[in-house]
Amino acid sequence: MSDYAKSEAHRVSSIGQNWIDLNDTRIYLTVKRLIDMLGALVGLILLSPLFLFVALAIKVEDPKGPIFFAQTRVGKNGEEFKMYKFRSMVSDAEEKLKELLKYNETTGPLFKIKNDPRITKIGRFIRKTSIDELPQLWNVLIGDMSLVGPRPPLPREVAQYSKYDKQRLLVTPGCTGLWQVSGRSNIGFDEMVELDLKYIKERNIILDIKIILKTVLVLFGSKDAY
Repeated sequence: MSDYAKSEAHRVSSIGQNWIDLNDTRIYLTVKRLIDMLGALVGLILLSPLFLFVALAIKVEDPKGPIFFAQTRVGKNGEEFKMYKFRSMVSDAEEKLKELLKYNETTGPLFKIKNDPRITKIGRFIRKTSIDELPQLWNVLIGDMSLVGPRPPLPREVAQYSKYDKQRLLVTPGCTGLWQVSGRSNIGFDEMVELDLKYIKERNIILDIKIILKTVLVLFGSKDAY
């Protein structure tokens, strides 16, 4: 058995001994949901002028393509939902993905390349500043997502998850989390999983607020976002 296979076997076999003890108290979940609803509603209202500007910029660069990009993601307990973003890529980005997979610069089921040719000019800016993620405030408002939690993965990524990795799906996914404030695209898949599980084990209102405040800094530009 290879070292990787031994490592995976150890991780999977350890689940029964170290299954995550969720902080699912009624008080925490209620306060968290109230913060999510208030934060999403206020954010959508205050950021509406920015939404309009970005929408116009996307249409000017690519008049034929849509403003928003809806993508199927996997949420809590494996339930799928539509996650919304500002479109930052060419209209046929999904079709072009297969020919780019060999250039993947990250590990595991994730796909990231720094100079992705599918990204538009305005798309590069809104991804760098994470503005493309702002429409997910709607997902938060309707309850598909939380402000803070593990990022919702794609179905094709989940298909490659081990039982250990699937623990990421025990809670409602978030717009931001420990991964985003700890290095984002420079962090590999295994490290991302460990950060998500660390959050799930330790999550509380104070930690959520700290992560939200750290995430605000990303709006000023992050060298780790692409």
